[in-house]
Amino acid sequence: MTVTPMMAQYLEIKAQYPDALLFYRMGDFYEMFFEDAVNAAEALDIALTKRGKHEDRDIPMCGVPVHAAEGYLLTLIRKGFRVAVGEQLESPAEAKKRGAKSVVKRDVVRLVTPGTLTEDSLLEARRHNFLVSYAELRDQAALAWADISTGVFHVMPIARVRLSPELARLAPSELIVSDGPVYDQTRALADEYQIPLTPLGKASFDSTAAEKRLCALFRVGALDGFGTFSRAEVSAMGALVDYLEITQKGKLPLLQPPQQESEDRTVQIDASTRRNLELTRSLSGGRMGSLLSVVDRTVTPGGGRLLEQRLSSPSRNMDVLTARLNALTSVIEDPTLGDDLRDFLRKTPDVDRALSRLALERGGPRDLTAIRNALTQGEAIEQRVRSLDLPPLLSEAVSSLHGFDPLLHLLDMSLVAEPPLLARDGGFIAAGYDAELDEARTLRDEGRSVIASLQRNYSEHTGISSLKIKHNNVLGYFIETTSTHAEKMQSAPMSEIYIHRQTTANQVRFTTVELSEIETKILNAGNLALEIEKRLYKRISDEILDNAARLNQAARGFSELDLVTSLADLARAENWTRPKVDTSRAFRVEGGRHPVVERALRQQGGESFVANDCDLSAEDGAAVWLLTGPNMAGKSTFLRQNALIAILTQMGSYVPAESAHIGLISQLFSRVGASDDLARGRSTFMVEMVETAAILNQADDRALVILDEIGRGTATYDGLSIAWATLEHLHEVNQSRALFATHYHELTQLAAKLPGVDNATITVKEWNGEVIFLHEVKKGAADRSYGVQVAQLAGLPATVVARARNVLDMLEKSSREEGGSGKIAVDDLPLFAAAPPTPAPAATPTSSAVESLLEEIHPDDLSPREALDALYRLKEAGEQAK
Repeated sequence: MTVTPMMAQYLEIKAQYPDALLFYRMGDFYEMFFEDAVNAAEALDIALTKRGKHEDRDIPMCGVPVHAAEGYLLTLIRKGFRVAVGEQLESPAEAKKRGAKSVVKRDVVRLVTPGTLTEDSLLEARRHNFLVSYAELRDQAALAWADISTGVFHVMPIARVRLSPELARLAPSELIVSDGPVYDQTRALADEYQIPLTPLGKASFDSTAAEKRLCALFRVGALDGFGTFSRAEVSAMGALVDYLEITQKGKLPLLQPPQQESEDRTVQIDASTRRNLELTRSLSGGRMGSLLSVVDRTVTPGGGRLLEQRLSSPSRNMDVLTARLNALTSVIEDPTLGDDLRDFLRKTPDVDRALSRLALERGGPRDLTAIRNALTQGEAIEQRVRSLDLPPLLSEAVSSLHGFDPLLHLLDMSLVAEPPLLARDGGFIAAGYDAELDEARTLRDEGRSVIASLQRNYSEHTGISSLKIKHNNVLGYFIETTSTHAEKMQSAPMSEIYIHRQTTANQVRFTTVELSEIETKILNAGNLALEIEKRLYKRISDEILDNAARLNQAARGFSELDLVTSLADLARAENWTRPKVDTSRAFRVEGGRHPVVERALRQQGGESFVANDCDLSAEDGAAVWLLTGPNMAGKSTFLRQNALIAILTQMGSYVPAESAHIGLISQLFSRVGASDDLARGRSTFMVEMVETAAILNQADDRALVILDEIGRGTATYDGLSIAWATLEHLHEVNQSRALFATHYHELTQLAAKLPGVDNATITVKEWNGEVIFLHEVKKGAADRSYGVQVAQLAGLPATVVARARNVLDMLEKSSREEGGSGKIAVDDLPLFAAAPPTPAPAATPTSSAVESLLEEIHPDDLSPREALDALYRLKEAGEQAK
């Protein structure tokens, strides 16, 4: 069967993008055909139709409106699709010039993938959207990442074993690797983190070609001005840029010069620890309930992104931390300044993303006004702090916000206050900025008044009061007068101005050069005004992009100010304190609190959080607290809160404590909670052992380790022996600062054997057979686990709880009699299934003398003297009862 020209064009374009859905532009719709249509219709829940036949089969078809395409793109991207956007490159009228049956030229103008999004509607405003490239060259490996929506571009050399934790830190939207062995090796890791994995040909990772590509992008002769990069780093960066050239079809984003990072600049936190501590995402996967959700009081998108970055990558640089804490202290000590700055920042748009859209030619008038409004707030901030002596971090941030006078003047003069979304809608250039545009708008909007004014002018010039300017579809605009008056207009010198057009029975019609020109202008005024605005839009955009490097600096300044003022607002509101940070091995927290749990308690009814101290300070060797106590008492909360206090300290924040002294930590490891990994064939115990192994193999003497219930997933003695050996290894080999929670009370004996181990316990109180949790941590060991009492609180049937108490009593008795072996024959325990003995009827309680007296007393009827007598009678009755 013959293929139509349009379908032939579609198949030709589709063949170039076999792994992507092709959005094929047809007028006001993006159409999809064949398998693309079937997949898209199911993913988008839209109607699947058909259009013609191909190879004797119906062609499936579906489509989405162009004006609503972004929403559909978001759905497809989130469901794992890549989308090639094929646009019309000419109008149908232009196509017809080549022949009546010519097909409109079309081609893909953009390949939309998870890591290359720029539209606000497709992105989270307060999160980076990282595209990551991983390169391996012989004995080297490197990671490069960029967010094309903000322009940030980073690179770092890494050991191959560090790929997993770095991916956990960056949480990228897409990962690029070389096709072949590297792709095969990273596929499982990408699946584990649910990161779309994109293979590129080896040519994209060639370091020589990559260097040329980078030099061309940044318009430099060599990369030396940006740093000294290894071949692997150049390879990773070059592959990332090559991928952007492929997906953006030559329109490269406005990437900032690459910033080189190193592993030793930040606290190393592995994926398991990030998940256990719920730093930026809760265990359920959402933002709510995470540490980030509690500490985020930023008022700008850039500030929100910077906060997440700092929280994910705590610093190990003393100078950096000191500068951040000094800046924070200065704002806390001047609340009025902080409040004023936050008021300015609330009105500050997202400069980074506006710049990125303009550079990729996906922007609009609102991006122009976003830059203008941001610079206006920058000037206001600079004026507010001009006379203040600010700490260096704030001073540098403020200095980046001003000095844009020419650009700001241009934007103020040229743009309206509230522009439309799209440039093609027009109306965003302010009146009075461009005379040609004003004239076109006047003709477009006030054509009748212009003609009326011209008619008055001609009437006065000729002296003919009855002269009229009229319009019809044949002549257009013309001057009409009576035959009597026409003779005057046809005589010299007026005949040189008024040109005869037509004579009717009673009227004579004229035109003038001026009227013809105005007619043309009126008819074309709308299109002319729009073309002028588009031209001015391009000129203003170019002016903004010429200042892109400085505007990026200003964006970072806004974000820094937002982060500092938001953390100051948080510290004041929550009564947080400045931690002492140094290079010692101190770890001393007084009155520490868990910020997330404290917030939750407050929201649930005002219950106060019980603060606790922790001291893991040690100049030499390990410092371990062995924590015992029942479940539900708060052991896990205590462990996590101290880890979070360390993270908050090393991101440069105040902390939820009365005081804190934190010696810099290099690594943070957390093994808290139980979960399985069925997809990889791992039981809960196996996952626990894998995570514990990672800690023991990697933790150094500057690490902070928190471990909860090691060994509980196996037999008692197996678990006890594993926990015992783990604790000894932490003490003797790793020599880390650690919190080690356990139910194995036998481990408390190690405190007497290992000098760096101290026992601590969560206090409880038992009352009438029930356990009351006090949530207080104190030195010493727990005497029992209170597991049966906790089971009772959980709602186990009373018969089960009673049976558990009996078995526990027998086991404890046997353990004492057998010298602590804990062994007991099953036959010694009557089966629960046997019919329990019928309990004797409970005796009816009799009232005591005290109770009888109380029943006779009516407090409201007693005089003071009678009340005192009643009290003496009660005391006497109580003594007799004894």
